[in-house]
Formats: sequence, structure tokens, C-alpha cells
Amino acid sequence: MRFAMLGSGSRGNATLVQSGDTTVLVDCGFMLRECERRLELFGVKPWDLSAIVVTHEHFDHIGGVARLARKHKLPVFMTKGTHEGWKHAPVPRTTIFDPADPFTVGALQIEPVPVPHDAREPCHYVLGNGSFRVGVLSDAGAATDGMREALSGCDALLLEFNHDVEMLINGPYKPPLKQRIASAVGHLSNVQSAALLASLDNSRLKHLVLTHLSEKNNTPELALAAARGALKEKGSQSFSNPELVCANQDGGLAWRTLQ
Repeated sequence: MRFAMLGSGSRGNATLVQSGDTTVLVDCGFMLRECERRLELFGVKPWDLSAIVVTHEHFDHIGGVARLARKHKLPVFMTKGTHEGWKHAPVPRTTIFDPADPFTVGALQIEPVPVPHDAREPCHYVLGNGSFRVGVLSDAGAATDGMREALSGCDALLLEFNHDVEMLINGPYKPPLKQRIASAVGHLSNVQSAALLASLDNSRLKHLVLTHLSEKNNTPELALAAARGALKEKGSQSFSNPELVCANQDGGLAWRTLQ
């Protein structure tokens, strides 16, 4: 089982998770040609995707889904609320799921994880193949018990470290946007994400990827320091020599393999 990211940030998000001949794309926030270009860089043909699984209807996550799915006849999975917020042309192969119910795409079992975010019915995912589990969570304003339960015991975790609080307060955004980001339905700060990370069962964790870093209100150095502090506080002896990296907007994240 392996995973990669085409890009991560406010200008577009997309994550690949692959097991055997099953390849799922979580979100597609890039326009059609750009998404196809990025997929090619990762050695993936668009028509070989098994499905697109959508987290929520914000443009940086859903902007390219409709065109990619229609052109390559791909199935799309989303919640009823996300579908109601859908502003694009219909996709013929759309499946609406209840976020309380796991579902399967090929070799991957997909567990929805509802999150507090300012969208209609947002949820993120834990994807597994029976041997490994990859948690993907990029947009949430606060940590919940459900998030902690779902993300515990993952072999790989792709977790939002969106902003540094001081940088956000003193940064260039207008007050309403600052308030939205910092709200309980906005985005996780470094401090919030570190606290969430420290609260998890990390005994299986081998890959930790910090995602959705703000280009104006955070730095990789600050996010990595917060994550390292959380892991040190946790003191998990089984979390040895982890791969700890930041995904970025332009390059995403190269393939990582779980074995």
C-alpha cells in the first residue's frame, strides 16, 4: 500500500492512495489539465483511477472533480450535504454515502471521519487494505473524539497543520478571514494539531505528513517543531525513526510505501 499527494494547500488539494490495482484520489482541487499533468508526474493515468472520494465542496478540494470524472468516466463518492453544495455539472457515476457508514472501493476499505468545518457535511477518511491504514485529514476547526478514535492506530497520517496562531494574528488577511480560519469550523493551528497528534495511539505510525500549511500564516519549520514536540511529549517508544515531512502546494508529496 502506498500514498502520495499531488498538492496540498489553499490553491489545490489531491491525495492518492493505492493498494494493488486500486487507486483512489481523495479530492481534486486542480483544474483538469493541471490534475492530469500532476497525475502523470506520479505515474498515474487518469483512466486508471478507481474512484474520486470527496471531502467537502470547497473549491480547493472539489474544483477539478467534475471535469476529471466526466472525461474519464470515474465514479465519485460524497456525502449528501456535499452533493447539495455541488455547483458543477452532474457526474453520471455519483454515489452518495452516509458518513456513519464505511464503504469499499476495490481493495480499499474507506472509513469516513466527520469533521467540524464550514461546509455542508464535511468528512475526511481513513483508508485501509486490511494490513495498513492511512488517515487523511486536512480541514477541521477543532479536534473531536470521533477524529481521535478514527485516526488512532494509523500506519500513516496526513494531518493538517494549517497555521501558526501568532502569524495568523499579525498576518495580511482581513479580520473576517482571520476569524473564520481560527474558528471552531475553520482550520487546525499548529498547536491544535500537535495536541490532537499527542492524543492519538501512534504505536503503528511510520509516516507523518503535515498538510495544508498556509503559505502566509505558517512555515514548515514551525509546523515540524510543533509535531516533534507532540511526539516527544507522547513518548511512544514504538514510534521509532518516523518519516516526518511537510507536503507542499507545488510539489505535493512523493510516493511513500507502507510495508
